[in-house]
Amino acid sequence: MRTLRLPGGEAVPVLGLGTWGMGEARSRGPDMVAALTLGLDLGMTLVDTAEIYGEGGAEEIVGAAIAGRRHEVFLVSKVHPRNATSKGVVAACERSLRRLATDRLDLYLLHWRGGVPLAETLEAFDALQRGGKIRHYGVSNFDVEDLEELWRLPGGGYAQANQVLYNLGRRGIEWDLLPWLQGRQVPAMAYSPLEQGRLLGNRTLAEIAGRRGVTPAQIAISWLIHQNSVIVIPKAGRPEHVQQNRGALDLKLAPEDMAALDDAFPPPKRKRRLAML
Repeated sequence: MRTLRLPGGEAVPVLGLGTWGMGEARSRGPDMVAALTLGLDLGMTLVDTAEIYGEGGAEEIVGAAIAGRRHEVFLVSKVHPRNATSKGVVAACERSLRRLATDRLDLYLLHWRGGVPLAETLEAFDALQRGGKIRHYGVSNFDVEDLEELWRLPGGGYAQANQVLYNLGRRGIEWDLLPWLQGRQVPAMAYSPLEQGRLLGNRTLAEIAGRRGVTPAQIAISWLIHQNSVIVIPKAGRPEHVQQNRGALDLKLAPEDMAALDDAFPPPKRKRRLAML
């Protein structure tokens, strides 16, 4: 497993496990636990979740998957902006910890900006960190202007990651946000790397995959892994999909592959508003 160092120096996998959408169909819980368990076995030990995924159901599934092997996992969860007050963050974190059946989070993110002042949220993150409830903190869905505001606040420059929508069809962050993060050695954590499956019908992806004897999904994930300072967190609710995602790590895209993908999915030529799903 390739790793990437956070600003604080800790090495984390460049390919992890996303859980967006898990926990909504409780009958599929055992399949999802099995998928996450296989991912851990394959070295995809960064697991991302959030309190709003399945109204806490995703965190419960993650808790079941990591039981007995918490020490192997770099565990990420996110607080909803409505809970981003000084007391609200602490209470939300405690609820997440109970659902995850753990005593700590490795990385706790503000899911997106809301109406609570960033300084208040940072103070709560600091309190959780000092109390041993979280080891690191960061943000999600922050554009350059948001990050610059964050960096001006006490403790803001200690943010360890920014989780954003990034895939072949959503390359807007390459204009200014990704370079801003790279300049500060802050990883971008790419969610929805397959655009919820909508990318997979693309002809160029299919042609490259056919030549390489792999799937279009593996090409799309491999392209993200080839980007500098990017962590990829595809969601896979079935073990066979986890196995396929892990295979993307072993792909080396040729220059002609990268050029063909640039033609099919052109990089941005101007500033674009940060996209969210």
